[in-house]
Amino acid sequence: MTDTQAKAPSRVQSVERVFELLELITDAGGEVTLSELAASTDLPLPTIHRLLRTLVSLGYARQVPNRRYALGPRLIRLGEGANRILGSLARPQLASLVNDLGESANMAVLDGDMVVYIAQVPSRHSMRMFTEVGRRAHAHDTGVGKAMLAQLPEDTVRGIVSRVGMPTPTEHSIGNVDELLTELAAIRERGYSIDDEEQELGVRCYAITVPGAPSPTAISVSGPLARVDESFGERAVPLLKAAASQIASEMNVA
Repeated sequence: MTDTQAKAPSRVQSVERVFELLELITDAGGEVTLSELAASTDLPLPTIHRLLRTLVSLGYARQVPNRRYALGPRLIRLGEGANRILGSLARPQLASLVNDLGESANMAVLDGDMVVYIAQVPSRHSMRMFTEVGRRAHAHDTGVGKAMLAQLPEDTVRGIVSRVGMPTPTEHSIGNVDELLTELAAIRERGYSIDDEEQELGVRCYAITVPGAPSPTAISVSGPLARVDESFGERAVPLLKAAASQIASEMNVA
């Protein structure tokens, strides 16, 4: 045994395999066939089938009528608990953004194909943005959503919008996937995203991803156009990057 092996923490292979399957199902959009799983992993087919039967019996997976396997309802409780903890962890950094910039700060994760807001610290202005924690939104027309989509492969982005669609709540919203992919390339180049009246008229948002997060996660600051202008963005982006880095450090993922 090498020194590295001796120092490595004990790992349970069956647990690793279960989580590998759950992550593969998640990456496939939440539903997958047995053959698709077999093609995506080195696990023997009988092992995959045995693990899936166990997950189904416990409610962490389910078999749908077309014999595909999907994520199970018991995972919702685990995800909600994890989101609450993550939101609590990020609140000090969000509060710091509000103190420094004066506008509302949010944190969101990509839950399946939709954005879910898990934390917010509101601005002290009487006219401010307020996003309810737990609210679900499309990714293509939100600052946090576009920041997260920019970190995903093109095929994954196409899969997401094909499943949930691309509604256009305002005249500024992106309504087709090719335009979205062009926007995502620009986001990757500059390192942050902007929701410029795409979700709500009169509102602008700057957002950035949390680096290395185990699932797509982003933070943002947003407010009315009269206050959230280009000069605001020049001040906000470095502060967002610092906050995202600190959150990643506290998550022990950076």
